[in-house]
Amino acid sequence: MLLQPRLLPRVLSISSKPRFSPFSAHATQITIPLPSPPILSPITPESDLDPSIQNPITLPLQKLFVPPGIELPGEATSASAHTRVLTGSNIVLGPYAYDSQVVNAEFVKSSVRTADCPSDGLPEFALVGRSNVGKSSLLNSLVRRKKLALTSKKPGKTQCINHFRINDKWYLVDLPGYGYAAAPHESRLNWEEFTKDYFLKRETLVSVFLLIDASIPAKKIDLDYASWLGQNQIPMTIIFTKCDKRKKKKNGGRRPEENAETFQSLISEFFESTPPWIMTSSITNMGRDEILLHMSQLRNYWLKH
Repeated sequence: MLLQPRLLPRVLSISSKPRFSPFSAHATQITIPLPSPPILSPITPESDLDPSIQNPITLPLQKLFVPPGIELPGEATSASAHTRVLTGSNIVLGPYAYDSQVVNAEFVKSSVRTADCPSDGLPEFALVGRSNVGKSSLLNSLVRRKKLALTSKKPGKTQCINHFRINDKWYLVDLPGYGYAAAPHESRLNWEEFTKDYFLKRETLVSVFLLIDASIPAKKIDLDYASWLGQNQIPMTIIFTKCDKRKKKKNGGRRPEENAETFQSLISEFFESTPPWIMTSSITNMGRDEILLHMSQLRNYWLKH
């Protein structure tokens, strides 16, 4: 018997609230640790964040992503003492964050139709992003394997829905990259059609992880993709990649945090509440454990409800 699908809260575009600047100070704030040093993993429901983490940034309480099954303190001023937030993110950590580590991972199958995907009812998380955003590298980093998902110097290599079974309990799904100009026009249309069909019809999809390159300014195709997910009420987490890359200010470069802030501001009109986001780097493994913890609490809630 299949589990009841998609019980996670959704976000939809109808908000007229002012745009959010995640790295600015606000009246109601909570301390959020920067990506370095990382929190210890695995983490149990009873454990706490490392109190020695330094260089905090602040976010308003209302801009945190609060997963289902968590109740924040009523008093905003006491939130920092009782609320745990994943390093380099806006994600509150709760009692469902357990069994996060990858013990084994195996490729299962490639599909070109949603109907051909595995039918065993296991929960899954889909990775999608613009070609050359570092999707395969991130997948390999998550499972601590160099060649589980083959990386290529030629973007646009992934052309199918690729399922990887993790710990025999859930799936990571590698989807075709979008926006690669050198790909044949017909192929690009086919990829877009079956990928969006998968988002809309796949009942075991817990959340889409949209990868955005934080080393460069926001691109229209990424903004369009995020807005489509929001308008179609697809559960989404933004994964900012390449956060280790820091271009010199004098050459017109902006820090990854600044690019991430701009991206969130530009898509804010499509969401009633702030989507979850995590800063990552496949080179330094920044954000790897945080992604797995985030997946674990979404997955464990999904399985129990």
